[in-house]
Amino acid sequence: MRCCCRSHFRLMLFSFGAMALPTAVFSCLLFSSAVALVQELDDTFKDSRMEDVWLVDFYAPWCGYCKKLEPIWQEVGAELTRSGSPVRVGKMDATAYSGMASEFGVRGYPTIKLLKGELAYNYKGPRTKDDVIEFANRVAGPAVRSLPSRQMFEHVLKRHSVLFLYIGGESPLKEKYTEVASELIVYTYFFSASEDVLPESVTLHELPSVVVFKDGSYFTYDEYEDGSLSSWVNRERFQSYLPIDGFTLYELGDTGKLVAIAVTDEKDATEQSSRLKGLIQRVAAEHRDQFNRDFQFGHMDGNDYINSLIMGEVSVPSIIILNTSNEQYFLPAEPVEDLQQLLQFFSSVLDGSAPAYGGDGFLQRIRRVAYDARSTVMSVFRSSPLLGCFLFGLPLGVISLMCYGICTAETEDETELMKRDGFTDEEEEEGEEEEQQQLTARTEDTGEEDEDEEKIKQKSPSEKKVD
Repeated sequence: MRCCCRSHFRLMLFSFGAMALPTAVFSCLLFSSAVALVQELDDTFKDSRMEDVWLVDFYAPWCGYCKKLEPIWQEVGAELTRSGSPVRVGKMDATAYSGMASEFGVRGYPTIKLLKGELAYNYKGPRTKDDVIEFANRVAGPAVRSLPSRQMFEHVLKRHSVLFLYIGGESPLKEKYTEVASELIVYTYFFSASEDVLPESVTLHELPSVVVFKDGSYFTYDEYEDGSLSSWVNRERFQSYLPIDGFTLYELGDTGKLVAIAVTDEKDATEQSSRLKGLIQRVAAEHRDQFNRDFQFGHMDGNDYINSLIMGEVSVPSIIILNTSNEQYFLPAEPVEDLQQLLQFFSSVLDGSAPAYGGDGFLQRIRRVAYDARSTVMSVFRSSPLLGCFLFGLPLGVISLMCYGICTAETEDETELMKRDGFTDEEEEEGEEEEQQQLTARTEDTGEEDEDEEKIKQKSPSEKKVD
C-alpha cells in the first residue's frame, strides 16, 4: 500500500512538472523577448541614432529610482513593439558613457528622452507605462496633426481634455503655430483643420484662428490681449481646475501662474473640504476672465507634500496659494466661509496687500538645507532604525575617536617635551622639595649664628678676654 502511494505521488509530481514546464519555458521566453525589445546602447549609438526615433532611459546602476523603473521600461518596450510604433526603445548606462550622456544634457538619473532627428525631448511626467507610451506616441508623430472631418474632430475631442486647433489655410500664424507645436509637443497635442470641420456651436470672428477646447467650452487666442502664442499655449495647456500632485505642480511651474490649492483629505472627506473645493471650482468657472491669466486652480489630497514644500504645517482642509517661481506662499488671514471672501483673498494676492511667506532668500535657503537634512535623517530612522544607527552612528563614532586621538596626542607631546627638558611632574616636585629643605637648612644655620652672636654680646669683658 505504501509503495502504491509513493508511485502515485511520483506520478502526480511528474504530471505537474510536465504541465508546469511549458508554462515556465513560456514565461522565460516572454521575459527574454521583452528584454530583447529594449536595446542596451553604447558609444556607437551616436552615429546610428539619426536613422530612427528613439526613446532612451539614461540610468545609473546604483540608482534606486532607475532600478524601480526597469520593469516598467521593459513593459514600455514590449507594448510599443506590439502596437507597431516606429519608436525604438533603449537604455544607456550614463556612468559608463558619461561623455555621450553629457551631450544629451543628462543631469540626473533616471532621465528619459525621445530623440527624433536633431531634436531631443525631455519627459517630465509620471513614470508609469501608460504615461510614457502616450508621450512617445505623441512626440514621435507630426507636431501638427490634420483633422480631415467633423467626425474625426469629435472623436479627438472626446479623447483629450485639452485640445489646441489651428483653423484656416496657410498664413504666418500657421507657421508660428507649427513652431510652438514643435516646442511644446511634449505637453499636449496640436491639430489643424478647416472651418467646415467645426460644429455649428463654435463661432469664430476671424480666420485664421487658434482655439483651445477645454472645460466644456472653447477660447480663442488674441495676440493683443494674450501676448505671444507660445506663452498663451503654455498657460492654457491645463484644465482650469484639476487634481494636483507633485508631478503636476512641477509642470505648473513652467506656466508662470500662481497655484491656488484646496488642501483636502480625500479618504475622509468632510463638508468643509467639499465646500472649499466647490468654491475654488466656482472661481475657476465663473470668474475665468478675472483670474485665469494669473491663477491655476485645483485640489491636493493630503498636506504632506505642501508641508515639505513650505517647511511648515498646513491644516486640512484649507486653502493655500503657491508661487512656484520664487517659493513664496499665501494663506488667508481667516478661514474662508463664502465665495466673496475667497475672491477678496485672490484679489489681495494680486494687488500685493496679502502677506507673503517663504521665498528663496539666503536665510530661507539655509533653512531649506537644514530642513531637508532633518527630513532625510528622520525618514531613514522611520524606515530602518538599525540602518539609521549604522549610517549616522558610525561617522559620529569615527569623529569622536579622531577628536580623542588628537587631544591625547597633544597631551603626550607636551609630556615628551617636558621629559626632554628634564621637567616631568615628579622631578619638578622633587626639585621643589629639595629647594625647600635647603632653604630650611639655611634658615636653621642662620638662626644658630644669631644665637652665638647674642651669647657673645651678653658675656662680661673678663669672659671675652678669657675667650
